[in-house]
Amino acid sequence: MSRNWIWKSAVAGVCGNAAHLLLMFLKSWMGLLPSFQPYESLQSTLSHFIGSNVHPIVPWVLSFLNGATISGFLFARNYRQLPGKNGWTKGLVFGLFGWTTMGLIFFPLLGLGLFATQIGLGIAPALFSLVMFLAYSVVMGTVYDALNS
Repeated sequence: MSRNWIWKSAVAGVCGNAAHLLLMFLKSWMGLLPSFQPYESLQSTLSHFIGSNVHPIVPWVLSFLNGATISGFLFARNYRQLPGKNGWTKGLVFGLFGWTTMGLIFFPLLGLGLFATQIGLGIAPALFSLVMFLAYSVVMGTVYDALNS
């Protein structure tokens, strides 16, 4: 792994975040799953946890920082161990792992239930979150791979 893995992972994470942000914008613009608002759920949970109101920008900033730094760094540090021969397949595997973690741990912590099934929309939120994770991770993997070529 080259010494430049930190900036490469950050750039790849920002690119993945751009894909994620585009999907969230399209979701809002098209009116898809209007009652599935994971950022509002995170805001509510954070407000409850700290005992005061949390500005709506906070969940977005946390998500951006996580995607550009923590997730990007985790991806870069585990790149060689991830199955696949190129960045997009490694990103796909990373995204499936992230989606599973989100569905089994974070959605229940936000009060949405396993894979957000408690909001009454069936599997639609789980499928949408899968698309969001895969868009993020495949773009991130592809960019990271290109930066290392």
